[in-house]
Amino acid sequence: MVKQWFKSGSPWIWMTGGAVSISLISVIGLLAMIAWKGLSFFWPSQVVELQLEGSVPKQTVIGEIYDRELVPKTRLEAAGYDLSGYKDEYVERLLVKTGNREYVELDFRWVLSTDIQSQQAPEKLAVFERSKNGNFYGYVTKVIEDGKVVTEQPVERLFELVERAVDLNEEALDLQNSEIGHINYELERLRLRERSYALDNELSDEKLAELNARRAELKEEYKVFEKRLFELRKKAKRDQVVVKDMRGEEVTLPLYQVLDVWFPNDMGFFAKTAHYIVQIGKFISDDPREANTEGGVFPAIFGTVFMVMLMAVIVTPFGVVAAIYLHEYAAKNAITKMIRIAVINLAGVPSIVYGVFGLGFFVYMLGGSIDELFYAEAAPSPVFGTPGVIWSALTLAILTLPVVIVSTEEGLSRIPSSVRHGSLALGATKAETLWKIIVPMASPAIMTGLILAVARAAGEVAPLMLVGVVKMAPTLPLDGNFPYIHLDRKFMHLGFHIYDVGFQSPNVEAARPLVYATAFLLVTVIIALNITAIGIRNHLREKFRALEN
Repeated sequence: MVKQWFKSGSPWIWMTGGAVSISLISVIGLLAMIAWKGLSFFWPSQVVELQLEGSVPKQTVIGEIYDRELVPKTRLEAAGYDLSGYKDEYVERLLVKTGNREYVELDFRWVLSTDIQSQQAPEKLAVFERSKNGNFYGYVTKVIEDGKVVTEQPVERLFELVERAVDLNEEALDLQNSEIGHINYELERLRLRERSYALDNELSDEKLAELNARRAELKEEYKVFEKRLFELRKKAKRDQVVVKDMRGEEVTLPLYQVLDVWFPNDMGFFAKTAHYIVQIGKFISDDPREANTEGGVFPAIFGTVFMVMLMAVIVTPFGVVAAIYLHEYAAKNAITKMIRIAVINLAGVPSIVYGVFGLGFFVYMLGGSIDELFYAEAAPSPVFGTPGVIWSALTLAILTLPVVIVSTEEGLSRIPSSVRHGSLALGATKAETLWKIIVPMASPAIMTGLILAVARAAGEVAPLMLVGVVKMAPTLPLDGNFPYIHLDRKFMHLGFHIYDVGFQSPNVEAARPLVYATAFLLVTVIIALNITAIGIRNHLREKFRALEN
């Protein structure tokens, strides 16, 4: 019976199915763990007030409990803690986010459970999210509107004043990035044009007068917008709030630095859910702050998607043309075989090697030559002779080129020769047969190669560190200034953002949840790109299924 069972092949089917199930469960479990550790960060946690005394002087600590762990008693005693009256082998300690960064040494601190004399979650305890110095915790004592203390419903009025300050700051930022940024961009273009005329010995008095007249116009426009900007900032600085912190001292917070305020201990489930959704939305749509440990990751999302799409546009035609040549036109000899082996071996080259190649060839050689030919007026500042999004896309296009070539060749080899012969017999040329019949039939395989290329390129970090990605990009590669798409600019990337926040952050504890959140977001972006490509592939497969029959 056992022999027949093995001969039937059932054990191998069960073994394969079990392996696939275990792998799937592992992947789902890993994603669930990353999502839990990352997305739970945005839930409005309970804020506790701890009264401490023991191994530390008597004091009050207000903050959020981030983590708990058991530490051997001997380890703490070796570190200098007096635990002679404690009999258990392990001591629990709590990681508390105390915020108030400018008034305490660290905004995260470990607290021993043996030092906690009392713990409570009092009402009316506020959390202020600020544009700098992180969160602030305390009790609201006064709300000052235009120099006057608000006496009627101060908390409700506080929410309105915070929203007002945020709107004014956003309007000022939009003005600075759009109108004022456009004027600065135009002034720089005028400077480069004048230098170009000077280098070509074409700078006449008429051209200089024309340039100066345009400069004068732009400067007049700049003064108008600058005045408007100062007015917005002045209005945003009008109001303040006085908060009593854990030291028992009253601190005045200017509302123009406050991004949001909430009272987590007073919030119900639905209020917390609404706040949670808003915080996730802000994480996706805002710019990063505080060395990337606060704020959002929108520039990194945009940079990742933009670079991957640019890479796909570059790698697809090159990979398809190379595969068509190798399969349809190249002679079946030793040279072609060696080329195929070389293409396959390219897939095994470490990605950092591609980064070094991209830096040397694309950035320094190709980019430097472009600067010498077309951007001499910008010297010594490089335009294309420096890492940028175009060189990152080209580097990753070369990195993923073998995947597209191999996948396309596999698709071409599955098309029966009778289809080619039938087309040629009906009078079509080889080129017409190729582009009207063979390539459409192979398009699902081409999309498969593109899916694999996107999946690998979106997660690459090492080569990008050499050819274009940066910690903080002041502007996006896409804006309202001509030529609108700026392929020479550096960009942010989700993969590099994870590396920077996780390993280069000055505040490790604050950065840890953002590492998980950004990692989950990167996986989500890759899945979204792949699902889009899979949808296109399935559509093409159904569209050209009739040709296979």
